Amino acid sequence: MLISEEYRSQLQEAHEQEDWGTSSPMFADLISNIANQTGAGEILDYGCGKAHLGKHLKLDHPARVFLYDPAIEKFSKTPDPRDMVVCTDVLEHIEPDLLDDVLDDLQRVTKSVGFFNVCTLPAIKILPDGRNAHLIQEPMEWWLPKLMERFAIKSLADTGVGFWLVVSNKEIKDGH
Repeated sequence: MLISEEYRSQLQEAHEQEDWGTSSPMFADLISNIANQTGAGEILDYGCGKAHLGKHLKLDHPARVFLYDPAIEKFSKTPDPRDMVVCTDVLEHIEPDLLDDVLDDLQRVTKSVGFFNVCTLPAIKILPDGRNAHLIQEPMEWWLPKLMERFAIKSLADTGVGFWLVVSNKEIKDGH
């Protein structure tokens, strides 16, 4: 399971706010460079929120952007694996007891390369039920072993409020 019905309801209510689910464009140039270098023809925006990423990409080749967000009805269909998977400002919002399921699903859908950004601090936003929107507030050192179980890390950068990394699917790399 990737999300509980109770939490889906909380997120659906939160997404009704105009400024909720809009962070991906700040990484558009970096994501564009990775997609251009790898020639990714299919990009999955995993946890797409308002689906702004595709409007900000500057690609030098034809590519199709696919959208997935379990809290938004029109984007909630289980995604197929894609060349590149982008997951920005999502993982810290996952219910802690479902994080392994979500990371396994990220591994499933990442054919070649992934770009993931994780904030490690409390969110400014509060969920409708009063909880901090970042359900997981852990340092990079806590996250890395979980990610390294599933992915080979190609690049990693500390952002001061979290980190981003470029990964490849470890199963594919290891030949499993």
